Amino acid sequence: MTRIYGSQSMSDPLRTVLVRRPDAAFAVADPKRWGYTGKPNLAEAQREHDALADLLRQSGVDVRYQEDPQPGRADSIFVHDPAIVTDRGALILRMGKPLRRGEEDAMAEALGRLAVPVLATLHGEGTAEGGDLLWVNHDHLAVGQGLRTNREGWIQIREALRPVGVEAEPVPLPDFRGPEACLHLMSLISVLDDDLAVVYSRLLPTPFRKFLRERGFDFVEVPDAEFETMAPNVLAVAPRDCIMLEGNPVTQGRLEEAGCRVRTYRGNEISLKAEGGATCLTRPILRAR
Repeated sequence: MTRIYGSQSMSDPLRTVLVRRPDAAFAVADPKRWGYTGKPNLAEAQREHDALADLLRQSGVDVRYQEDPQPGRADSIFVHDPAIVTDRGALILRMGKPLRRGEEDAMAEALGRLAVPVLATLHGEGTAEGGDLLWVNHDHLAVGQGLRTNREGWIQIREALRPVGVEAEPVPLPDFRGPEACLHLMSLISVLDDDLAVVYSRLLPTPFRKFLRERGFDFVEVPDAEFETMAPNVLAVAPRDCIMLEGNPVTQGRLEEAGCRVRTYRGNEISLKAEGGATCLTRPILRAR
């Protein structure tokens, strides 16, 4: 039987992905309330998003859209965060950013329409966002512990995934700029192959770096000057086949030297203003070799 869901990898070939085109909720976002660097221009944001979707299609990816209205939820374009998709179904999360609460239910409905069952749902005091959940390999999920994903969230994720053979490894994160800023684990690292990651070492926890080294990873280092432009946020559509935000020439060159194919997208509105890169804008539904 042909698989239609399952994504316990960050770099296996991306077959099906869910995205959300910027809409009125994004257009009217108050930058101060949402932590954006400026008020979005909707027409330009939609052009940028359409171009990113075209890059995905050029890679052979089946691009699906979450189109249900979500009034007042500007961050809902970042579909990576409300859920992850395992081989046994979706793990519906509970957003650590209060303004984003409610995105989880909308995501569960969208996944249901794609015939993805729900494996488990976070509840109570547990919080977790997809940007803190990094597949090191098929059976190991790194769980960032910071301002968006708490210890109770990690415990619930660990208990939900243990029966399906996945170990959830907690990774403490620095506060960085406090609760108003968004520092996810994937603000610091993206996995691009079974043995390659792009990292911003200045903030990457040393024990986690050692954990990856022990599992055979090499690193492409992001310079300080390109951290703010989200150079560590790189989407692999296949092993060493990457999409990243334009304007990071040093990191792009280092990735190419490491044997990666790199294509870039323009993201002044959808990424730089709203602080979310290519990974944040996509929810993988199926990755399969």
